[in-house]
Amino acid sequence: MKFLKRLLNSSKSYQKEINIVDRAEYNKQQLSKDININRSLLQKMFKDSDDIFFREIGIKDQEEIRHALLIYASNLVNVNIVNEDIIRPLLSCNLSSPDKYRQEDCFPMNIEEIVSVSKVDTVTDFKELVEAVLSGNTVLILEHYERGLSLSSQGRDTRNIEESNVESIVRGPRDSFIEDIETNIGLIRTRLKSTSLKAKKTIIGNESHTTVYICYMENIVNQQTLEEVAKKLNNIQIDGIFESGYIEQYLESSPYSPFPQMQITERPDKVCGNLLEGRIIILIDGSPQALILPISFFQLFQSPEDYYERILFGNFSRLLRFIGFIVATSLPSIYVALISFHHEMLPMDLVVDLSRTRAQVPFPPVVEALLMEITIELLREASARLPNTIGQTIGIVGAIVIGDAAISANLASPTMIIVVAITAIGSYVLPHYSTSYSLRLIRFPIILMAATFGAFGIIIAWTWIIIHLCSLESFGFPYLSPLAPLDAELKKDAILRGPVWRFGKRPNTANKKNQMRK
Repeated sequence: MKFLKRLLNSSKSYQKEINIVDRAEYNKQQLSKDININRSLLQKMFKDSDDIFFREIGIKDQEEIRHALLIYASNLVNVNIVNEDIIRPLLSCNLSSPDKYRQEDCFPMNIEEIVSVSKVDTVTDFKELVEAVLSGNTVLILEHYERGLSLSSQGRDTRNIEESNVESIVRGPRDSFIEDIETNIGLIRTRLKSTSLKAKKTIIGNESHTTVYICYMENIVNQQTLEEVAKKLNNIQIDGIFESGYIEQYLESSPYSPFPQMQITERPDKVCGNLLEGRIIILIDGSPQALILPISFFQLFQSPEDYYERILFGNFSRLLRFIGFIVATSLPSIYVALISFHHEMLPMDLVVDLSRTRAQVPFPPVVEALLMEITIELLREASARLPNTIGQTIGIVGAIVIGDAAISANLASPTMIIVVAITAIGSYVLPHYSTSYSLRLIRFPIILMAATFGAFGIIIAWTWIIIHLCSLESFGFPYLSPLAPLDAELKKDAILRGPVWRFGKRPNTANKKNQMRK
């Protein structure tokens, strides 16, 4: 019986301890004045985490030695900062803590002056303490005090700032964002040395506790849009955020639209240009991609290089992108419509040549087009997933071999191979690779409409697309702005851009206040 009682009592005690740990994590239990209780609970929270270190030290406090506890993650801190700027000064100091400060439960007067770190914050509960430790800070708990100090000591390794691989340009800056969010904000502040540039921090992810920053120009941004974005971010409930794509899917209002309502970029100069137009930037720790919102359809065709080059060259590049958009979405469907329904629109010699090349092909044009388009998409995905050293080679060689084999086996005509190849090239002219997904997706229904109704089917498909674009909004702003609704003052920078010195107003796409550039 005594044994059973002891077992029952130990079970209740264990359950009580577990409940205390749960409350410490989820109910923001306050730190205890007893440093041993704090240590015990923290060791239970970080059980089986050998990278979390607990270092006990003694600090002189007038005539006595006061016990202190340092908690830090060895793989997230800079060990030199912990040893030289935190532990060594604390061991050689003498605290200034008169009796009145002990009674008021305040930290000693000079403890923040003793440590040589850039940032010192106060933590009052276990949730704040755990977040500080897992963010790379060192937490100091002092005996007889119900609070601790979070001492900045981050030191994780990050990759160097390099040129973007997906947004490369000929003329312009070569730096790009990396996975460290503090470095990314520094790249923005290097270019915009203004007190109007604000960066608000929030934590998202019940388990990952990912740091997210909202950046904007206070004197330019639309406050209503800013509040809407902040509200949506605060309402996100998810275990972990590891890339900007998570945030994008939570914020967009039309998730089933093939067209993005936000733009992603790795370029700090592009981010700064959009900030000066009143747009909002979202940065996520661990992701080199920044989210830009709100946007318009025409912004997807704009590159920073358009503004670095002279007006003629910049407009020529932008026109090529619009031509590439039409080619990537409509060229296969136009070919299918002409071959299947509208021979009379082609010169007779060309009709004869096309008929000769398709004489041995057993499939109708629509099947031939879909077969080759799917083959190109498979090659594109395969080359993107393979290592860089062989991905490009496999893509080129695979396309040549498969194209030649398809012609030799009479599975496709040479003309169709040319059409598909030009279509693939046209989808790559947009400034960012991920934007090409929209072009590749809407291409297939247009081909099917062309095979069913001919040129009339293409007109119907594009009518649906234009109606959808007109109804689409990006955080309350028309997606086809400034052409629908028409803004005569701003259309100079939609399809074509005017001289930089004529940009007297900021676009309506982003804000409706402080529109004059100064």
